[in-house]
Amino acid sequence: MPSLHLNGITKQFAQHTALHDMSLTVRDGEIFTLLGPSGCGKSTTLWSIAGLHRPDSGSIAFGDRVVFDHGRVNIEPEHRNCGVVFQSYAIWPHMSVAENVGYPLKLRKTPRAERDRRVQEVLELVELDRHAGRYPHELSGGQQQRVALARALAHPPDMLLLDEPFSNLDAKLRDRSRQWLKTLQSQVGVTTVFVTHDQDEALSVSDRVAVMDHGKVRQVGTPTEIYEHPADLFVADFVGTANILSAEVVQADGTHAVIRVDGVGEPLKVPHTGKRLGPVKICVRPENVDIHRVVSDVDLPTAALTARVDNQAYLGDHYRYTIRIGGSPVIVTTTRPATTGELTVSLPPEDIRVFHEEADSNEENHHAPVH
Repeated sequence: MPSLHLNGITKQFAQHTALHDMSLTVRDGEIFTLLGPSGCGKSTTLWSIAGLHRPDSGSIAFGDRVVFDHGRVNIEPEHRNCGVVFQSYAIWPHMSVAENVGYPLKLRKTPRAERDRRVQEVLELVELDRHAGRYPHELSGGQQQRVALARALAHPPDMLLLDEPFSNLDAKLRDRSRQWLKTLQSQVGVTTVFVTHDQDEALSVSDRVAVMDHGKVRQVGTPTEIYEHPADLFVADFVGTANILSAEVVQADGTHAVIRVDGVGEPLKVPHTGKRLGPVKICVRPENVDIHRVVSDVDLPTAALTARVDNQAYLGDHYRYTIRIGGSPVIVTTTRPATTGELTVSLPPEDIRVFHEEADSNEENHHAPVH
């Protein structure tokens, strides 16, 4: 299957610029997710790849085949060979499962015997071969979604494009569908671009993720890189749950920084590649906040502090507490319940990410985006 290359893509609607000079490379055979809030440009990117939107500048190539080059090349959607699954599934209610799946082959005038063979093949792939004669109203939401996916795969596509395909499913079915899609995609090996605003979805199914905001790519990386080493404050705050606290860098040598955190008495030495001093924001994930079971003060780190629990929730496999550090709410998660209305905690220096508030570039931050 080919790789995908977007170079300098810009798209404007009236006075609104949906995409700003976007460049991305999706590797052959990977699941690449566009993640971001509503209106960030992820669906516009997907439809530009499919040929349903015409960008105002830039180029798009499937491997060595250029499908769009502004002013020179614009291959029509039906000739780009993209399999597309819409958020609404868009399967025809008057057609059976087999007829829906076989329709793209019928349009291409594929001989009947070959068409029947391929329909049977993809229905087995999506585990719907026993439902070939059923109609959409006789299927569950998850089954309808698999019909849409089977139809997208019926004529082997160069690119598989998925636009929020699980958004209409309930939570448990979404989780099962994600696992099923990842297994199916590894079997088929088709290069896949997946659009979602659901962070769990992006982290669980993707080989790599592009986090988007206002038509720009903030960071590209593996799920681990995106979650554990966010490139900037937006990525840190958008992906997962993040505690964002005010602090000040008082020393910095390009490898580490000494910071003072509001509400924490002792300064902390944290990994940081910048050298600038002054006010910053820091990010620490709830599961990384250290909780101390107090036996004696001797056992506690010097930066430990005891805070009253403002809020608590039992979530089955873990407990979620809200405390305050320096007047700012801090979420803490743990598998063990607090036995009093207080928690003694400390911030783990190795898991703290430092961001200069006014910096839009990443050169001063702890990690630059991975492209």
